[in-house]
Amino acid sequence: MIVYHGSYIKIIKIDLSKCEPRKDFGKGFYVTNILKQAEIWAERIGKKYAQKGIVTEFIFYENAFIDGVHRVLRFERYDEKWLDFVTLNRRLDSPIPAHDYDIVEGPVADDRISREIDNYIAGKISREKFLNMLRREEKTHQICFCTADSLLMLELKDKNSEISYEISEIGEQLLKELVIEQRIGEEQATDLFYSSNIFGKLADPSTEFYKKPWQEIYELLKVELNK
Repeated sequence: MIVYHGSYIKIIKIDLSKCEPRKDFGKGFYVTNILKQAEIWAERIGKKYAQKGIVTEFIFYENAFIDGVHRVLRFERYDEKWLDFVTLNRRLDSPIPAHDYDIVEGPVADDRISREIDNYIAGKISREKFLNMLRREEKTHQICFCTADSLLMLELKDKNSEISYEISEIGEQLLKELVIEQRIGEEQATDLFYSSNIFGKLADPSTEFYKKPWQEIYELLKVELNK
């Protein structure tokens, strides 16, 4: 199955530690088999970081659903079990995961549904009314990869994956140096780096900018930021 992940950068290396908690199916890396859905999310998060959204394609080996190695939970539609599971993850205050599944598949709680879930949790809307509303929703789809083992069932669909991985590694090193040397937070460093001309050159393999030592690229980045 071809699946998609929408973001403000191309995803080469998946780091579960950077994934946010309290999502529909818990902390994990999310993809969808609906391209339009990924494009909408990419556009949205791209605007947040003043970048053009990017959709990364992956190959998902569906035998993970039946191999007996991975713990899998699948929801075919919005229903009571889906609601209870999403509510469990949304309410989580502990750093300990609310479940021990490797992979979870099912519908998405979009912005409107998320607001109604908050109302449901707060007791402002009845369970019956909420479930009736869900039955009228359009089809959505997401798969959450919750563990390192589950990520083995994903493969980047990219002929230039080795170059992209190298670019990603350089980018991570530049961000670390920005945080340490400039004494700024990771979020500020991320904003500065991804809005820079240096990032544009680095992200374009045709410039072969990635072949330069990362130290040299960092010095050029500092010059640009100090202008």
